[in-house]
Amino acid sequence: MPREGTRERAREGAEEGTQDRPRVRREPRQARSRARAEAILDAADRILSQDGFEALTMRRVAEAAGVPVGSIYQFYPDKSAVVDALGRRYLAGFATTIDALVRRAVEGELSDLVGTMVDVYAELFRAQPGGMALWAGRHLSPELARADDASNALVADGLRRIVEQLTGRPGGALAERGTRMVVWAANAVLHEVFKGGGEPDRETVAELKRMLDAYWADLRERLTSGAAGG
Repeated sequence: MPREGTRERAREGAEEGTQDRPRVRREPRQARSRARAEAILDAADRILSQDGFEALTMRRVAEAAGVPVGSIYQFYPDKSAVVDALGRRYLAGFATTIDALVRRAVEGELSDLVGTMVDVYAELFRAQPGGMALWAGRHLSPELARADDASNALVADGLRRIVEQLTGRPGGALAERGTRMVVWAANAVLHEVFKGGGEPDRETVAELKRMLDAYWADLRERLTSGAAGG
């Protein structure tokens, strides 16, 4: 969940959390090494999504990736380092997505804020089944948990920027509080929708859109009526 604080502190914390390097033994530099490191993380993702955190072992990751066990230890000293690197890859996807949504808002291409946001993030959840198993299992290192908090703060700050673009005025404390609530609500529902794996319950996703549409209409009215500082 996002931490309290000004948008400046949220942005700084998000950048720090998402840019910290994972606990790797050796950064892959050559194309072949990078491809092998990615194959290792892809294999870990499949194991997490199919059998959960407890089934994730270095030997099983090596078998799934088709590499010698020693190759994994060249990059990642232990299982937790693999999980940290995989988790950071998930979080980077969310950061990239919110930046793309902000650009669309600035360019006037975001006519349906709620529907687009929910669809985009639902697709991210669907495409990251290993991440769902990781977050649901609470097997997060302190570093990764902080990165998760910072990533959520970054998403909320991106939504605040979109809201200010759509309303044409600074949102102030009301926009900061409102966008945090949107992130919390969307996260909670989408985690429930996707925690069982497979395809989501589309009706539940539709209900999430209806709920957030109502909140967005109310928030936009308050922001444009001059209540943004409340």
